[in-house]
Amino acid sequence: LFLTGLTLTIGVHRTLRFFSRRDRLRGILAFFGGVALVLLRWPMIGMVAQVYGLVYLFGQFFPIAAASLKDVPVIGGVFRHPAVEGFFSSFGRGG
Repeated sequence: LFLTGLTLTIGVHRTLRFFSRRDRLRGILAFFGGVALVLLRWPMIGMVAQVYGLVYLFGQFFPIAAASLKDVPVIGGVFRHPAVEGFFSSFGRGG
């Protein structure tokens, strides 16, 4: 479902280009390894691997999304809390 949505959103060429970058190899392998583990009937371990892969691939986007959510009326206060700001600012620092 995730791959289908991503492909429909950004297109086939950009999706293939995104998943073929060498600097994201760890996240790519974790995500697709997680998919394989789910298909091989290891769903819990597979989902953990998929989440790790997604965080590794999209970690730099989380602070941007959190900054945007600060302006949303109902949940904006949650994202302005210092602990939540610190959590999201820790993503995307490289490594």
